[in-house]
Amino acid sequence: MEALNPEVVDAAQTLWYRISLFVDMLLIPSRMYQVPAIAGLVLLAWLIARLVSPRLTHWLRTRANWPKWRLRLGLLVDRRLTLIVFTILAWAVVLVMREVTYSFRSQLIELSATIASAWLGIFFLMRVIANRFLRRIASWAAWIWVTLHLLSLTKPAAAFLDSLAIVLGEFRLSALTVIKALAITGLMIAGARALSRVISGRLAMNNDISPSMRVLTAKLLQVLLFSLAIIVGMKAVGFDLTGLAVFSGAVGVGLGFGLQKVVSNLVSGVIILLDKSIKPGDVISLGETFGWIDELGARYVSVVTRDGKNYLIPNEDLVTGQVVNWSHTNNFVRLDVKFGASYADEPHEVSRIAINATLSVKRVLAHRTPVCWVTGFGDSSVDYVLRFWIGDSEGGLTNVRGQVYLALWDAFKEHGVTIPFPQREVRVLNEAITLAQGAVRSGPRRPGPEVVSDD
Repeated sequence: MEALNPEVVDAAQTLWYRISLFVDMLLIPSRMYQVPAIAGLVLLAWLIARLVSPRLTHWLRTRANWPKWRLRLGLLVDRRLTLIVFTILAWAVVLVMREVTYSFRSQLIELSATIASAWLGIFFLMRVIANRFLRRIASWAAWIWVTLHLLSLTKPAAAFLDSLAIVLGEFRLSALTVIKALAITGLMIAGARALSRVISGRLAMNNDISPSMRVLTAKLLQVLLFSLAIIVGMKAVGFDLTGLAVFSGAVGVGLGFGLQKVVSNLVSGVIILLDKSIKPGDVISLGETFGWIDELGARYVSVVTRDGKNYLIPNEDLVTGQVVNWSHTNNFVRLDVKFGASYADEPHEVSRIAINATLSVKRVLAHRTPVCWVTGFGDSSVDYVLRFWIGDSEGGLTNVRGQVYLALWDAFKEHGVTIPFPQREVRVLNEAITLAQGAVRSGPRRPGPEVVSDD
């Protein structure tokens, strides 16, 4: 059996020695009674939390008009209610004991109150990390480090973790380095994410910048901030990044062949943002999909339709395909409605009635006067086309057409305009009736033996 590394053995012995000193401190008679006192405070805090939690939850449900951040804060308080109550009770006991007795008699209670306060602070501060996995890692790392620091075990624990290392030539990777890298990089990414959100919010309120440039600037800042966070986090723990340059180049070439579509969508997304062909809020039609752009992503564009469906259309399809942007230069859209009227109705009067009926629809623009033209003389009707303009295509097209049709129906009914439909007239001549009646009387001829005359 291979002997253990002497460095690991020495670090483990040092850590165990410091833990033994702390345990011996607990066994001092003047501090022994504080341990059951802390346990009693924990039990009392748990009971109080069980009584308060249902009432707090009910109270939060009645605050539906509160902002989301305030409701989330209330839920976080409810999740850590036991720890909050224990912290309050422990500090209250410490303050009372300092006044009535010596401070060393409440030393362990004060230590537990300090640790609980630190844990609470870390719990709320780590909410800035959106990623749940990173938040858990950073939270546990911070809780462990704070606890070890308050117990004066930081240095021996760090020495023990640093002794657990893998050495490959000049490269040395220890457990302490990995933990530091995860903690610092997680905090840097969380900071970068929070900063990018603040900058994106400020850009969204700046009306001097076009919507597409706001999205492009926000995306570039996110890429820059996250890259800097990772680089700074790796450098902070002593990683040498110069050796990654050649490796990253080789990996990039391999990924370029395997991720052509992904790269194409990323580049297409940048092109869309630069040429301003579409932007958030535009109403577009792509094939059978009609809706408005909700978000411009790095790989796809989110299009929301009138029926609530959210289509994720790849950026490459928008660059290479034919897209109808109903609000590219302005929000004005012209719509056509076709109908027919009877030949007995005066065409000029029909056109006037149709235009007035169209103007009664709220979404139809009055300053762009509708027009109605005769387009042909059909078999059973005079054909018309009614053209009008709207300025809110995001409100839908089918519904406004339906409103115009209903307005035409009411107006035509009021003024006596007839909407014809195809009819067929069948005429039966007298000679045809006679022949038909004779055929019915004689009935069908039955087949029989053929008679041959001798003449």
